[in-house]
Amino acid sequence: MPGSAPLNRRTLLRHLTAGGIAACPICAAVARAGEPAHGNASPHWSYGGADGPEHWGELTPEFRSCSLGLEQTPIDIDGAIRAEVGQLDISFSQVPVTVVNNGHTVQANCGPGCHSIIGGTRYDLAQFHFHHPSEHLLSGKPFQMECHFVHKSAAGAIAVVAVFITPGSANPALKPLWDVMPTQAGGEAVSAGAIDPAGLLPETRSYFRYAGSLTTPPCSEGVTWTVFATPIEASTSQIAQFAALFMNNARPVQGRNRRFLLESF
Repeated sequence: MPGSAPLNRRTLLRHLTAGGIAACPICAAVARAGEPAHGNASPHWSYGGADGPEHWGELTPEFRSCSLGLEQTPIDIDGAIRAEVGQLDISFSQVPVTVVNNGHTVQANCGPGCHSIIGGTRYDLAQFHFHHPSEHLLSGKPFQMECHFVHKSAAGAIAVVAVFITPGSANPALKPLWDVMPTQAGGEAVSAGAIDPAGLLPETRSYFRYAGSLTTPPCSEGVTWTVFATPIEASTSQIAQFAALFMNNARPVQGRNRRFLLESF
């Protein structure tokens, strides 16, 4: 998932990205997905005001996919087609983690050792980060938070596995991250011990699959999205601790634009 014909908007974007994320100089380093774009030519962006999501595509030509893209993320997950969506085999284990506050989210950069097989392709886990509230909606409903596991294949393709977070019991997998969570943008801390990201996955593994994009500038397309239907829990105090730093770091939902949205059996 996620042609010589007249150069329509979709075709233009595919030429501009020259094969998707792997060709994009800003997002070639997948560990930076979810971080601000770097370099002198990249302007500041935020989640509100004059440099908020509705203006991202106007800030620089590098961000044009944010406004012109037809396969943008997040979306409202509704009306999915039940289908055989292909293999999903997540293999997470304990890895060393560096926790970063990049000014847009709290992000855990992972050492080697975790990967997922998605549709027959191996993707190595580079990092995972959080949004408050959730970026995706489920049948019009937002969740309190959402976690994105960002992966990269050997060929440079990007796949993201998303997990909703809802209030409930305290989540022990979050504790070592929250204990060292930097409160200032640019802050960085190393977790006290190795962390197993599998603790942030739901036990019920039904999921949705669609072709989308990064949810932050440059909004590059060609990303394979897997969104679990069942949320995990975090305590209200854990959610409040993150919300105190990021009251709203969720991009609004984007148009489906005739994309296939598949649901696993």
